[in-house]
Amino acid sequence: MFYGAAVWDPWLIVSQIVCFQCLYYITLGFFLAILVGTRVSRMSLVYFFDFVTITTSTFTGWCVIASFLLTSVAGAVYMLYLIERLKKCLDFSATLYIVHLFICIVYGGWPSSITWWIVNVTGFAVMVLLGEYLCRKRELQEIPTRYRSSKNFLLYRCMNG
Repeated sequence: MFYGAAVWDPWLIVSQIVCFQCLYYITLGFFLAILVGTRVSRMSLVYFFDFVTITTSTFTGWCVIASFLLTSVAGAVYMLYLIERLKKCLDFSATLYIVHLFICIVYGGWPSSITWWIVNVTGFAVMVLLGEYLCRKRELQEIPTRYRSSKNFLLYRCMNG
C-alpha cells in the first residue's frame, strides 16, 4: 500500500475493525482460559462482558484484570501488523473499546464498578501508547537500499573497478 495516496476505502476500514475486534476477543479468551479457566469450574461470557468479574477482592478477579491488560498489549502488536499507521492507532483503539462498552452494556448493564473503568481506561491507554510507539518505530526505519552510504558505495566502486 502506498502511504502517500489517501484513498477512502470504507470496506477496508470496516474489515480492519472487524478483524481487530475478533483478534482482541480471541486473545482475551486465550488469556482468560489460561489465567481464569484453571481457577473456575466453568468459563462463560460473564468473564468477557460483565463488569462484576473485574474485581480486586479475589485472586480470580486479579487474573481477569491481568487478562484484559495482557490483551491490550497484544492488541498493540496487532495494530502494528493490521493497521500499520501511527495516526490510526488512537482511532482503532477507541473504536474497539467503544464497541466493547456497548457489548458490555447489552450483556450486563451499565458498568458501575470503578475497577472496570480503571482497567479498561488503562488497557486503552496501553494499547494506544504501545501501538503508536511500535508503529512510529516501524515508520521511522531506514528504507533498505543496496548501498548503505556514499562511503560504502565509493569503497565498493574502488574495489570492483
